[in-house]
Amino acid sequence: MYHGPVINVTEVTETGSGSRGVIICIFLDLASLQESKMMRVMLVLAYMAMAFGFAPAAFRSVRTSRYSDVSMKLGADEKVIVIGVAADSGCGKSTFMRRLTKVFGGENVGPLGGGFEAGSWETNTLVSDKTTVICLDDYHANDRQGRKVSGLTALNLKEQNFDLMYEQIKALKEGKSIAKPIYNHVNGTLDTPETVEPTPIVIIEGLHPLADSKVRDLLDFTIYLDISDDIKFAWKIQRDMAERGWTLEQVKESIEQRKPDFSAYVAPQMEFSDVVISVLPSEISKEEVGKHLKVKCIQRTDKPGFSPAYICSPDATVSVTPNTDAVKVGPTCGVTLASYKSKYYGNDVQVTEMDGKLEDINDYVNVEKILSNTGSTTAGELANDMIKVGPNSPGSMDGTGLFQTLTAYKLKEFYDATVGNK
Repeated sequence: MYHGPVINVTEVTETGSGSRGVIICIFLDLASLQESKMMRVMLVLAYMAMAFGFAPAAFRSVRTSRYSDVSMKLGADEKVIVIGVAADSGCGKSTFMRRLTKVFGGENVGPLGGGFEAGSWETNTLVSDKTTVICLDDYHANDRQGRKVSGLTALNLKEQNFDLMYEQIKALKEGKSIAKPIYNHVNGTLDTPETVEPTPIVIIEGLHPLADSKVRDLLDFTIYLDISDDIKFAWKIQRDMAERGWTLEQVKESIEQRKPDFSAYVAPQMEFSDVVISVLPSEISKEEVGKHLKVKCIQRTDKPGFSPAYICSPDATVSVTPNTDAVKVGPTCGVTLASYKSKYYGNDVQVTEMDGKLEDINDYVNVEKILSNTGSTTAGELANDMIKVGPNSPGSMDGTGLFQTLTAYKLKEFYDATVGNK
């Protein structure tokens, strides 16, 4: 018998028969399964673009990491799994990288260059015992000054060195080290390359990990973080007007200038993604747009080694409103969850979504009980991981944090199945 939160199932449709009716969901007790401990992770360093760019100097000798606490060597006959994460700037890639790295594990996590210690350097690469995260800004074809000459933005495919990107990702996948360039976000230059060693998991993140067909063919799993225009606009207003003193007209102009290149070069990658996390305006909130979110986790159903998360049954259309005793909500926005099959760019997908925002992060224990096939190995594991992160982490109280964490769990499950781990 299910002893979790009382829920109101407002709509359930069995897609197989086409009839509408009530499905009784049985929530299994997973407490007997083996527990897997989650490793702690440091925050990825964020770099703000500032100062004036200048033409890059000739490359000198390749930098080698002095971050001695991190053992990045690949085991004998150990397979390298490469994951691509695509998103526009300001869409939460850094937060997602922290969640991914935490789930995959690694006692020691830090920047490849060693941070700001003696002998360190400016780097965009994050490393741990198991994972290397490469920022694809490092494969810009030109520095900031060079783009002023070309008149092209960093979103344009002509400003990316896809040939080098392909050669180096292929080398890492084959277990070889690379001398990767560094794009310095502080001054906009291309700095001296750094040595990157292969690790069991290599994550490439940025604007264009799926844009080039040769690079895309190297990827074992692909993810796209999608933020709707309405939410981008609301977030940019909050950030740029409050923190940077911009006017509303300046914010609008900035967004409009970026739109054509984003639509032409970044957004088309959604078609090639195994999972898309789509952030939309809430449909149940009484607040202004951007205050509350509706988040969809769109999952391919035909990906080998991957099985989507759902509610109750993968063959049902389900809408769930948790009892407010189990999931506390505010006066202007509730919480609803749903699950259903759909088509996305012609592909069969399973969509699992959450609209609204929690008031108490501990209520994820009850939200997790509603979800099925999350990739966790013990009851409450996913919720406990979110609770440990805390309510102040970006997106932690709505579907953004929930589905980024769930996707991280499903990726770990995919990795274990691909390399043969039990």
